[in-house]
Amino acid sequence: MEKAGTRKFAVLLCADESEHVKQAYGGYLKVFMGLLGEEDETWRVYRAMHGELPCMADVHTYDGFVITGSCSDAHGDDRWINDLVSFLRALDSMKKKVLGVCFGHQILSRALGGKTGRAMKGWDIGVTCIRLSPSAIKLLSSLHIPSHLPIIECHRDEVCAEEARSILQAVSSFHADDDLLAAQVWQPPPHAEVIACSEKTGVEMFRYGDHMMGIQGHPEYNKDILGHLLDRLLQRNLIQACQAETAKASLEAQEPDREAWKRLCRGFLTGKLSW
Repeated sequence: MEKAGTRKFAVLLCADESEHVKQAYGGYLKVFMGLLGEEDETWRVYRAMHGELPCMADVHTYDGFVITGSCSDAHGDDRWINDLVSFLRALDSMKKKVLGVCFGHQILSRALGGKTGRAMKGWDIGVTCIRLSPSAIKLLSSLHIPSHLPIIECHRDEVCAEEARSILQAVSSFHADDDLLAAQVWQPPPHAEVIACSEKTGVEMFRYGDHMMGIQGHPEYNKDILGHLLDRLLQRNLIQACQAETAKASLEAQEPDREAWKRLCRGFLTGKLSW
């Protein structure tokens, strides 16, 4: 039974869970609760990819929503994806807190008017160090978030566009690789702000108002989860052995900063950030 006055969050699950995640962690709901949850909070999972979403009459009872990763394309036309897009637009109109992770980051961008597609540089797998924009560094200073944040990545789609010169200029103000920027132009939703980038991905994070935020990486992942995912991708011939080895080497070379990501994501979901 829910306790009166406690926070309540929903995880919109966009992929079937592997047997390993279910057996080792109890499912992705508990994986996200392990990163973001606190005592006396209520967390519930909805299996969005199977058409399960919160009833609109109950949406007002939730303090925030988290959209997970997926093996599906955010630019796809499956019915559940279109239903999720409509649901996210409704949450936007209600100014509900929404955090999108990987696929969730991409589908959130699509729902708000941005564009997604295959990454121009292909798969990004392993530990990547993302760079926060100057405005994000200033905003997050009270949470002691470093300007360079290691995070686990596993994606081959991204938020992108054919032409968006204004976003290019915004990103170039804090991105040192001008050649990369010349080759890739990013388009998050109109009026959104790009707040982080990396060597391979121009839109690692974006914010939309003070109620929606997308993260391309996986702050909830650990080395074990990614290791088993790499094995599954190899078995399905979705990646090459050399890509898996490179990703595993990055896991040994650098640790994702889970504590910093916890502070950042919790700070967003609980309204501790003033954008």
